[in-house]
Amino acid sequence: MKVILLIVIYIFAVNVLGFALMGIDKYKAKKRGFRIPEATLFVVAIIGGAIGSIVGMFTFNHKTRKRYFVFGMPAILILHIALVIALILSPVRIAIL
Repeated sequence: MKVILLIVIYIFAVNVLGFALMGIDKYKAKKRGFRIPEATLFVVAIIGGAIGSIVGMFTFNHKTRKRYFVFGMPAILILHIALVIALILSPVRIAIL
């Protein structure tokens, strides 16, 4: 049970990070400050922060004109969902779960 709790905490934290990075980057864009690289925003989404990144993207209206964000972030989320479903339906059980 401890492993599942750690996974939930990790997913929550990385999604909060994705949301925060979208807000910070939007703030820096308005102030013409040093920006967060787009690759960093995508890496955070890929490592589990896709939901937070998508919510942040639309909450702050940030990167919503860039097609690769509008389509890329949901694509990453769909891949995450497919991976979780595949792991759940897999006949081989992972020992830690």
